[in-house]
Amino acid sequence: MSLDAKLLDSLLTQPGSTAWPQIFEELWDRLSAPIDGDPASELVRRDKMVEGLDLVLSSSAWDLWRTFEANAPSNAKQLETFWSQTYGGKAVLVLDALSLREIPWLLQGAAKRGFAVVEGKALASALPSDTTSFAKLLGLPQRSALSAGSVASFKLAGATTALFDQPWRECADTLPNSPSLFVWHEWPDSLLHDYAAPGKGLAPLAQSISQTLHSEDFWTFIDRMATGRSLVITSDHGYAASGQFSDVHDVQQKEYLAFNYGAERFMSSGNQADSTWTPPLDIPLATARGNYRFVLGRRSWSVAGGRKNLAHGGISLLEVASPYIELVKQ
Repeated sequence: MSLDAKLLDSLLTQPGSTAWPQIFEELWDRLSAPIDGDPASELVRRDKMVEGLDLVLSSSAWDLWRTFEANAPSNAKQLETFWSQTYGGKAVLVLDALSLREIPWLLQGAAKRGFAVVEGKALASALPSDTTSFAKLLGLPQRSALSAGSVASFKLAGATTALFDQPWRECADTLPNSPSLFVWHEWPDSLLHDYAAPGKGLAPLAQSISQTLHSEDFWTFIDRMATGRSLVITSDHGYAASGQFSDVHDVQQKEYLAFNYGAERFMSSGNQADSTWTPPLDIPLATARGNYRFVLGRRSWSVAGGRKNLAHGGISLLEVASPYIELVKQ
């Protein structure tokens, strides 16, 4: 992503309360544009569009990450607002690990099928950018609690809940009959683990996601959820195409990353000391979930068993950004 002078100035000189909202607006503007052409090459291109911004946030503006939770526009808080301020039927669909890359297919599919987009924007995940962190922000002990049909501690009061991993048509046929629905589907995260293996990665994942988001079964499910309800489609976090990240060449840095992080991009750690390298290799953050350390930037390193081509939990922008789309049937 090329950076104009105004955005670069904001990253380098403005407080997080100014910089983070601008970053997320920029992400939405760039990544929500229509997709034309081959899905694989287009998603790889869009991933590259964010590379420059990730570089600035890891090389000269890394301190902004210390203000991320306080200042980035929170998806969890937005869902609470939607739930409390929407009267009548309402529903939320969480697609696990859906990223901003895939949003144009959702927007194009919605328009083709007669849905009106009330609002669309990029919002921030929890830290670490994983399922459990987001679930806890919503008052859930774990994602699996949704299977019970209702959760007393859930911040979206009165919601009938469901957790799905079945095919879309089956999900549509078993959707709870309730005016207030919260549904979490394990797709596309269920694909990430398969496509993270050596020899795979973002390009074949893009083809698979595109097929689903253009399928009639998927849109039958969306139609059922939106019947009589305002519907928000979102995710708990995004993902990093870590197989495309640049290799770390310094021997000491490679050893540090492999020893401390293994194949992950974050770790729980009581060590909150700053990195010994400048610019820093990683950063300690006291998050709502506890004390962690996160690898900064698009760095890659070798580990036993091979590196992951796809990952989440870290603090690259496409890991911590989630789509938020509110739809209504016309």
